[in-house]
Amino acid sequence: MSLHLKNLIDVTRLSKPIGFLLLFWPCAWGLSLAHYFQRDINTFFSHLVLFFFGSVLMRSAGCIVNDIVDEKIDKKVFRTKKRPIASGSLSKELAWTYVLILCALAFLVLIQFNFLTICLGIFSMIFAFSYPFMKRFTYWPQLFLGFTFNWGIIMAWTSITNEISYLPILLYFGAIFWTLGYDTIYGIQDISDDEVIGVKSTAIKFKDSIGLFVGSCYLISSASIVIVMANLKINFSSIFLILFFLTLIYQLKISSNMLPKQCLKAFKLNGFSGMFVFLSFFMLSVDF
Repeated sequence: MSLHLKNLIDVTRLSKPIGFLLLFWPCAWGLSLAHYFQRDINTFFSHLVLFFFGSVLMRSAGCIVNDIVDEKIDKKVFRTKKRPIASGSLSKELAWTYVLILCALAFLVLIQFNFLTICLGIFSMIFAFSYPFMKRFTYWPQLFLGFTFNWGIIMAWTSITNEISYLPILLYFGAIFWTLGYDTIYGIQDISDDEVIGVKSTAIKFKDSIGLFVGSCYLISSASIVIVMANLKINFSSIFLILFFLTLIYQLKISSNMLPKQCLKAFKLNGFSGMFVFLSFFMLSVDF
């Protein structure tokens, strides 16, 4: 593998799919919720593909911007000091070129949708490119990530319905707390380094009661999702929602010792958590 290709894969985290999956699953939630009302299977699957590629492209661009902004910080953190920009194997100039190309491709995906969704997508850039700075000013960068990573719920809903409704907003609210929980678990890995260099996070703010904090976030998230589903109908898809709850409980269990490897394992489980919520909503629209 050439050095350029290796650097591109590393800086975009393409070898770590959990990142773009956590961006994609909320989009899939919004699409499946809208599909429950519209029942246009062709539009649903075509939009699902578009949002998948959009998630991969925007997450990749976001990772590069994050690494450019955090170059000096990454050099001081054991887990991140070997990233291409921090280690010097990838120049910032080339990194910005990658960002522009990825954003251009993502824009080509975005313009496949209706005007309302295009506007919402452009607005989301405010979240996407300001998030990397949040850890310098507030202990709540994970909350800001929740706003960013779950905006796709609203966009996916409008891409099919071309309107705003209270149900996707309630689902968005719940997803924010899901992200707040899992990214706090992720942040446990860097607590010791972050405290030394002055980087802030909810993992640091609640380090003496992380289990209670994450558990509360997951409880709020779960309650919001249940309320949304209660406005629809109940069938066997509730099994998937139960599996979602079980993954959250298991995450709390294995991350309780605050060991980095266990916390990373708990964080990655959210790829399945997001999938189970998607299946819960999608299977509601399947008629038997």
